[in-house]
Amino acid sequence: MKKIKRFLQEVARELKKTSWTTKEEVWSSTLLVVVTVGVLSVFIGIVDFLLSQLVNFIIK
Repeated sequence: MKKIKRFLQEVARELKKTSWTTKEEVWSSTLLVVVTVGVLSVFIGIVDFLLSQLVNFIIK
């Protein structure tokens, strides 16, 4: 039981040393990820459409 108590105390001490991100940093990072995913999705969709048109052209 002493080991568990000591472990939890050490965890609490280490958590106090942690540098947490601010709410603004989280929002800006989230926005960056959402925009990046959106742009890449559009790009991949365009490439997919063009390649499928090319394959259809070659087949016919």
